[in-house]
Amino acid sequence: MKNPNTHPLQSPSWAEFRKKWGNEVLETKYGYLTIHKVPVLNKKIGIFEKGTIPTSKMLLDLKKIGEEKDLIFIKLEPNVLKEEKLIKTLKDSGAARGKTIFTSTTFWIDLTKSEEELLKSFKPKTRYNIRLAERKGVKVIEDNSDKAFEKYLELTSETSKRQGFYAHNEKYHRLMWKYLREAGIAHLLVAKYKGEIITTWILFAYNGFLYYPYGASTEKYKNVMPNNLMMWEAIKMGQKLKLQIFDLWGREENKGFTKFKEGFNPKVVEFLGTWDLVIDNNSYQIYKVLEKFRWAILRAKSKFVSPSF
Repeated sequence: MKNPNTHPLQSPSWAEFRKKWGNEVLETKYGYLTIHKVPVLNKKIGIFEKGTIPTSKMLLDLKKIGEEKDLIFIKLEPNVLKEEKLIKTLKDSGAARGKTIFTSTTFWIDLTKSEEELLKSFKPKTRYNIRLAERKGVKVIEDNSDKAFEKYLELTSETSKRQGFYAHNEKYHRLMWKYLREAGIAHLLVAKYKGEIITTWILFAYNGFLYYPYGASTEKYKNVMPNNLMMWEAIKMGQKLKLQIFDLWGREENKGFTKFKEGFNPKVVEFLGTWDLVIDNNSYQIYKVLEKFRWAILRAKSKFVSPSF
């Protein structure tokens, strides 16, 4: 069965990883759906992340699959740029706007431009910080060794605690790395300073795109600006791999890391967004209330409990 999708989260390797992680994964002619339990309702939902262009036929077929699997709804986040006629197709098929998993906008950097052209387009402060990191002796290399990956895990734990966000646990990262590294999709980029790894990024290379899904660093040497040099070296790595676009994996207004990404003068692109293809409307209405309650508890909990890795 040929998968029509182009995103790494729709790759066979990602599907295998999700199976090992414990998800039920359903392969359809449109791509992979993951199935998730809703314990309180004793029901399930489907998630179709970064899928193909939604057509009336596809949405009808997905509804039939949802009915056969007794799903409340299937959450869709197409890897497709926003287009009004596609939004109409989604609405006409009974899909409703849903709570997002991925932000509806992201940043793209054109890797077909020359290094000189790209560097000239960056904000002056970004160019300065790249040169500063180089002058200070920061070195960036690809290092897919076990030792480097263990450092990535260590820095991910440190970063999640410092910044107060919940990262996937260690098992998740180990499985993800195993399956996507074996497929040649995942690459580990590390920045070294005084012989110590101080920043680590996992990048995905897939179907002409480079992606930046995971990154972690120590606060210890942040004054040598390793992340600025990391981004620049990631761009050059993407060019060496003959990729066309570097997708910076999301954009959130007024967030510090968004401002960091903006320094590289990327293009803002908007996708179709998140849609819930409702199959069982009564259960769906109850589910939405339960989700609001669950998120309220998580937000309250985050004020008193430090994130763990």
